[in-house]
Amino acid sequence: MPYTTEEGGRLNNFAREPKVYQAEPPTSQQKRNYVFLGIAAMVLVSGLVFVAFSVSNLS
Repeated sequence: MPYTTEEGGRLNNFAREPKVYQAEPPTSQQKRNYVFLGIAAMVLVSGLVFVAFSVSNLS
């Protein structure tokens, strides 16, 4: 385990640093998939809100 010694004999343990890499921009197919997933999420949430309001107005 990597450690350093400071003044007074104290030891400091440091976590290992992960490898750093450059992120790649999304491709056009990935962008299209993000749009479809966003639309599906909006439809799901709006459907759940509609069901919640319709059930709460029944009584």
